[in-house]
Amino acid sequence: MKIQSYELFDVAIPTRRRHVWATSSVDVGSGYLLIKLISDTGVVGWGEATAMAEWGGDFGVYYGETRETCRLIFEQYLFPAIEGMNPFEIALVHEKMDRAVKGYPYAKTAVDMAIYDMVGKELNMPVCKLLGGQFRDRIALGHSIGLMDIESAVKEALLVKEVGIKNIKLKGGLDPIRDLELIKSVREAVGPELHITVDANQCYPTAKEAIQWAKKMDQYNIFYLEQPVEGLDQMAQVTHGLSIPVCADESCWTPTDAINLLKRGGCDFFSIYTAKPGGMYKGRIIASIAEAAGVRCNTNGSGEFGIGNAANLHLAASAKNINLPSVIPVTHVADYSGQIPIYSFVDDIIKKPFDYEDGCLKVPTGPGLGIEIDIEKIKKYSIS
Repeated sequence: MKIQSYELFDVAIPTRRRHVWATSSVDVGSGYLLIKLISDTGVVGWGEATAMAEWGGDFGVYYGETRETCRLIFEQYLFPAIEGMNPFEIALVHEKMDRAVKGYPYAKTAVDMAIYDMVGKELNMPVCKLLGGQFRDRIALGHSIGLMDIESAVKEALLVKEVGIKNIKLKGGLDPIRDLELIKSVREAVGPELHITVDANQCYPTAKEAIQWAKKMDQYNIFYLEQPVEGLDQMAQVTHGLSIPVCADESCWTPTDAINLLKRGGCDFFSIYTAKPGGMYKGRIIASIAEAAGVRCNTNGSGEFGIGNAANLHLAASAKNINLPSVIPVTHVADYSGQIPIYSFVDDIIKKPFDYEDGCLKVPTGPGLGIEIDIEKIKKYSIS
């Protein structure tokens, strides 16, 4: 079996409501690249580059990507490096991609997804079992409420509670006084049962200020504080100064980042993406590092469409310690009955949404990523 050819698609789908955070200004879903890899035996694998120009690691060490950069990198560097390779040699595929071009993890993630999808279909096996096994058949959701006025945030939090999701992430970081009022208002509205996480996206100016405000937040029973500051040293200061657990997101992209955080005591939890390390293969390596150190993880999302969200679910299912609520989209397909009103996009390019039950999305059980692509929807939402 060999990787033989490909097709690329640029797609944008409107969101239910705008979702932005302290370091962003562009809504998610405004333009992603879909990759269709084709083997010499006719087996097809699908991948998704959920590219974001404004997203990167500490101090610009990792750069933002767009669908245009992902297309260029794939066509000029990644596909020439892997053309003719056996897709079963996933470690070697990553080695070839990393030798061909440094960085560009979102572009590499799309290839990683497509190859796992292809191999799973060839073996008639879901991707999570290729990653090490299926530790759980459903993934508890954390619903992210972006920057908005407090009244609207409370209204959305109540809707989250109504549909049975038990974990809320509140975006903050720009104004700690506003953040404290937001947390207070949401906690009073939803009661004591729901978990509330606060995500500052690196934007509290110093570790001392982050500690000062987090201690005030603690009266409202914060589950954990995500990426309050920028840089490993400041993250370590905050982690050492708080009883509230601290989760690393922007500071944890690669397996090496994970090791450096552990050396400094820079966090209590890791937020693992499929995309930050360059795919599920390396995301699973981070989970193994964390498990060896006794660190819990979640699978966080970048606002994926159905292909990328299937990868989220398979990664989250594949490791014992990816057991924190995962902040990933609730995939919605227009005109499909029985869906909950909390979703990211008004439609999707897969034919069937993932099953939802009691605050969880169920892991697809079919071969590969376990999804069926709707080509007509790809045509409908294609952009140039």
